[in-house]
Amino acid sequence: MSMKIHERDLRGKTKMGWLDSQHTFSFGHFMDPNRMGFRSLRVINDDYVAGGSGFPTHPHDNMEIITIVLEGALQHRDSMGNGSVIKAGDIQKMSAGSGITHSEFNASSDETCHLYQIWIIPDTRGITPNYEQMSLDNTKEGQLNLIGSREGGEGQITIYQDVKLYHARAPEGAELLHNFDTGRGGFLQILRGAIEIDGEVLKEGDALELSGEKLVKFQIESDAELLLFDLA
Repeated sequence: MSMKIHERDLRGKTKMGWLDSQHTFSFGHFMDPNRMGFRSLRVINDDYVAGGSGFPTHPHDNMEIITIVLEGALQHRDSMGNGSVIKAGDIQKMSAGSGITHSEFNASSDETCHLYQIWIIPDTRGITPNYEQMSLDNTKEGQLNLIGSREGGEGQITIYQDVKLYHARAPEGAELLHNFDTGRGGFLQILRGAIEIDGEVLKEGDALELSGEKLVKFQIESDAELLLFDLA
């Protein structure tokens, strides 16, 4: 098995008055040739947005943009006419396609909002923009739950790329297993807690690239929440 660890302390950083953001991959002013993404996965940003602040209206196109809120709530508005609050435990997907504008602001005037924003490069350009949002509160604890794929379906967001996105909340001592088909690779992002894999311990903010392995086992070291991307 080939593993490459992306250490949390080596992430890029953007700090301003209202935003504290850490970048698993190169983003904005942070450029690291060893952190340019993995397969179709291009951006993973760990953002803390101060109360009463946020990202003013800005454009996107031809990108699958996924937001997961861990603490607080985020107010979303876009040029498709969507206006929603993404609460802790929710996932939102916006397929920017042929082009959209949107804004994201902390829904609270005084509490910090903690979220992850993920960008995946689509395999089809110029699609009609679309939007989906759902809660992860009904996913089963202690296992990997499929929450996103090209096919979509009940309990999943639709992603315009050959990717399967899994989410897990698991208690200390649990073991998670995943089988990769030949030629596919994995990217594991630790949102909270800690896991052990093949003798390596990964903690909150750490990430791991996986290639050349069919069966992967994760041992939960302390109550954890994680994302696993199964990528072509």
